[in-house]
Amino acid sequence: MARKSAGRGLGGWAFLIGVLLAIVLGYIGKIDSTWTWILVVIGLIVGFFNVAERETEPFLMSGAVLIIASAFGGTALNAVASLNNVLQALLLIFVPATVIVAIKHVFNMAKR
Repeated sequence: MARKSAGRGLGGWAFLIGVLLAIVLGYIGKIDSTWTWILVVIGLIVGFFNVAERETEPFLMSGAVLIIASAFGGTALNAVASLNNVLQALLLIFVPATVIVAIKHVFNMAKR
């Protein structure tokens, strides 16, 4: 098991809180601009602090699949408003997290 640093703990908690918030807020339909910014900031924290270098490629693959599935799933499931809202809220977390991890990965590849 990987050792945890203070940053990894923060990122782990941010991930858990972000996903729970996305589910709850999406279900009750309360994603206004304030909650949007909170979820985006949580995504940034996850991207900066939760993904170790050895976890980068699996995270990017999983993040890309989740983003694609949430985007297309939200469109396909428009009739189920609460599920559509949850998927949109998950996008608010995973898009910034995936972008940050991808940028970090490119910089790490450039250093080699």
